[in-house]
Parts: sequence; structure tokens; C-alpha cells
Amino acid sequence: MKEITGVVVRGINNIYTVVPENQMMQLSTASSYFCRIKGKVLNGVRDSYNPLAVGDRVIASIHANQEGMIISKLPRHTSFDRWNAKRSMNQTLVANMDLVIIMSSVDAPPFRPRFIDRALVCAQHTPVLIVLNKCDLDFSEAEYERFCLYETLEYDIFAMSAFDDSGIKALRSRLMGKMVAVIGQSGVGKSTLVNNLVGGDIQQKTQEISQKYQRGRHTTNHALLLDAQGFTIVDTPGMRELLIPHLDVYEVADYFPEFRKYRGKCNFQPCLHLHEPDCAVKQAVESGAVHEDRYESYLRMIASIEMRPESWESERT
Repeated sequence: MKEITGVVVRGINNIYTVVPENQMMQLSTASSYFCRIKGKVLNGVRDSYNPLAVGDRVIASIHANQEGMIISKLPRHTSFDRWNAKRSMNQTLVANMDLVIIMSSVDAPPFRPRFIDRALVCAQHTPVLIVLNKCDLDFSEAEYERFCLYETLEYDIFAMSAFDDSGIKALRSRLMGKMVAVIGQSGVGKSTLVNNLVGGDIQQKTQEISQKYQRGRHTTNHALLLDAQGFTIVDTPGMRELLIPHLDVYEVADYFPEFRKYRGKCNFQPCLHLHEPDCAVKQAVESGAVHEDRYESYLRMIASIEMRPESWESERT
């Protein structure tokens, strides 16, 4: 038996594929081991839907036939977490990413900025790149203004078509040397983008969107970390809805950079910026200094936490 420090590159039915950490930059030729968690509960993991996520660094004891047991999980430095309504607990989709791509589309399915707003909270202070796909389709002036708002808030944005070679080349140059995760609604073109970034023989399945509901059909059913020749990338399952992880309601405002200049200026401290009188954030919304739709996103996030297990954040609202 030998012990290794490895990275989880896939997890299905409590069997985790682990690759030695020192082989991650040669992922296509790396050794891989099929591992289970030693014992019923992984040490140090509590109140979480899943004990391990793709990207987690682990200590594993390797046995014969490329199999092993995961002994412990090492601390995460970043993660993308969401609320799992079915189990009423937080769920980590990916861990230890250098960058999270939050992907949306101009149409088919329609542009939904509130999904992006929630994804920015789920990213838990991980660096993000907001990618707008299908830019060959028509985009209204109001929607374009809402997309560009993210750049004024100092988020990186990138508009492209997943079938445009020049866009793929420009995006690849921004991802070199990084571990990247791609997050987005079903149908926005995540798997197509990943296929074009990865190239070679490893291709994720793609599928047309539902014409009746203008929503994507799930084609990626589990997160998988792939070698993209110069960087690694995780294609995650597409989502029709996304709920922010459970946090203290007073922490939600910290994920809205446009609120920061008003910190400490509200009459009541702490202030939730809801119904309190003389609230500096609400005054900024009324004056147009804070975008009204971003503030509406904030209100829905607060409501989703206070009303759990019910959800205000479904894309059906």
C-alpha cells in the first residue's frame, strides 16, 4: 500500500476517481485510482450534501488494481456552493478552482441575469469570468446594458459564440495554467464550449434545447475534470435553477460590490436594506446609483434564505 496526495477528477455513486496531484498538468496520461471513502463518514465533513467534490485535494491509501481508500480531505481554498433544496443543505459542485466561468446566452435559452447574480454569490469569492454565448443571435439594448453592468462592477466579462474560432482562441489564452470550472443553465452551450476548448477525442454530449419551454435538456449528468492542453476544465451539470448557499442573511450584501460604498451609512446598523428607514442602499436604488434589477436580485436572495425550504429563486418566477 502507498499513500498519495491526489485530486478528485470525477465522482459517481460514491466512487471517486483520484489522480496524483503532481500529475495534474499531464492529466490525459496521469495515473488514476478508483477510491471509496474510508468508513461511513469522512473526517472533517459535516452538514454538507456531498463529502467530496471534483477538485478536492485528498489523502488516499492506494491498494491493488488501481483502487484505494480516501482517508481525509485537505482544506479547500475556493469552492462553488449552492443550496440543495431536496436535502435542505449546502452542496459543493466544484472545489479549488482558480477561475469559475459563469456562462449565459443571448437567447435559446433567454438571457437571465438573475441566474448570474446568484452564481456570483455561489462562487464564494472565487475569481469569475462571465461569458455570454450565442452572440450571433439578436440581443436587446436593455439586455446588453444589463450584461455590461457586470463590467462596471469590476467583474470580467467575455462575449462570444462557442462556434467562433477566434473567440475560442481568445478565451483559451485567458485560461492557460488554471483549473477552471464552467457553470451555467442547461442549454447555454457549456458542453459545446468545453468540447471546443478541450478538442481531441474527449467530447461531452450536447443536445438541443426544449423548444416548448425554452430551457435546456441536461446532457452532462456529473462534474468531470478534463485536460485542455495547458489548463484543466470542469464541465458541470446544467441547471434550470440555482439557489444560493445558506449563509447569514447579513452576509449576502457583501457579494454586491455596488453596496460597499454605502457600508456604515445606513441609519440602522446592521442593516438588511429591506424595510429599514433611512437606508443608504435603498436611497441609492431610488436615485439610480444602484441598478434596480440587481437590488431585486438581492431581495430575492434574502427571501430565499428566510423562507427555506421554499424557494423564491426558481427560474420559473
